[in-house]
Amino acid sequence: MASKISTFINELISYDYVLFGGVFVLFILLIIFGIWQRKKVGLAVFFISLSFLILILGPTLGYLKMHNYLFKNDTQLSSQKKLNFTQAIVVKGTLLNESKFDFQTCKITASANKISGNALKDYIFRFNPLKQMSILEYNVPKGELREFKIIIEPFTYSKDYNISVEAKCK
Repeated sequence: MASKISTFINELISYDYVLFGGVFVLFILLIIFGIWQRKKVGLAVFFISLSFLILILGPTLGYLKMHNYLFKNDTQLSSQKKLNFTQAIVVKGTLLNESKFDFQTCKITASANKISGNALKDYIFRFNPLKQMSILEYNVPKGELREFKIIIEPFTYSKDYNISVEAKCK
């Protein structure tokens, strides 16, 4: 857990610091405004409650929305083929940089998930894939379409499965 937290902190960009600082300043201003309105108890409670709500939800939702906007990409699965003589699946796809910035690195992950036919079980199976493999693509300019190939091995599952691809870019 400590390594995940240190990795998260090391990968913060300057926009993240601006977001977190802005949320903290807004929190302080709303607390001060709530204290200033202490004679109007309802209004004071509203501003103080709003300030804590912004302090809790602001960084999380702001971080997610900002990174979805800044590092927007589109991954498409072109083909998948289970090999006959080797316990592996070859996954081919494309990565499109839809952002207004160039990507330094993109971690493309292919996941193999069970299929049960039950929508709820299929949703839960997405959180615990059978097998995952990742590759890194470097220096993806804005608007560029890159093809990739990932080999998921060893893959011994013999029942129905589904392959999904996703990319996290910075």
